[in-house]
Amino acid sequence: MNLHEYQARTLLRAAGVPMPDGDLATTPEEVEAIARRLGGPVVVKAQVHAGGRGKAGGVKLAKDPAEALGVARKILGMTIKGLVVQKVLVVPAVEIATESYAGLIMDRESQRPVFMVSAAGGVDIEEVAATSPEKIARLPVDPRYGLFPHQALGLALAVYHDFVLARAAAAILQHLYAAFIA
Repeated sequence: MNLHEYQARTLLRAAGVPMPDGDLATTPEEVEAIARRLGGPVVVKAQVHAGGRGKAGGVKLAKDPAEALGVARKILGMTIKGLVVQKVLVVPAVEIATESYAGLIMDRESQRPVFMVSAAGGVDIEEVAATSPEKIARLPVDPRYGLFPHQALGLALAVYHDFVLARAAAAILQHLYAAFIA
C-alpha cells in the first residue's frame, strides 16, 4: 500500500502520534484559505508517490496566504517523476532541528513487515538506499508478536543518539506499527 503524506498523517494522528495541524487542498484558492486559517508561514507540499518532491520544486515555503496562493498555482498541475500533482498538503512552517526517515513495508519474500529508519531524512530515501545503504537500519518484525518496545528503542537509537529523542521516536514507531496492522 502506498500512502500519501496526508494519508499517513491521518493514520498516525488516529494512532495517537502528535501532529501539527494541516489540511489537503486541490485548488490554489483552497490553499489560500487553509493558510489563512493556520496563520503564519506555511509549507505547501505536493502529494505524489515520488521521492525528491522538494528537489523537484514540489515543496515550497510561503510566508502568508497570498504567497501560498502563488506557490499553489506553481505546484498544482506540475509533473514530478512523471506524476501530475493534483493535491497539496498545507501545514504550518516549523523550525526543523533534525529530519529522519521511518518507513514500514511488507517484505513479500519473508512475508513480514520490515521497518526501515535513517538519520538521512528529508532527502530522496531511494537515493540513500542506492548510494549509502549502510545509512538505513532495517528490522523485520515477527507478526506473531509485533514490535517489542526494546526493538522500537533499538531502531530509534540508530537514528537519535539523544536518549530523550530516541524514546519519543520509539513511541512513534510503535504507533506506526499499530496503525500498519490495524
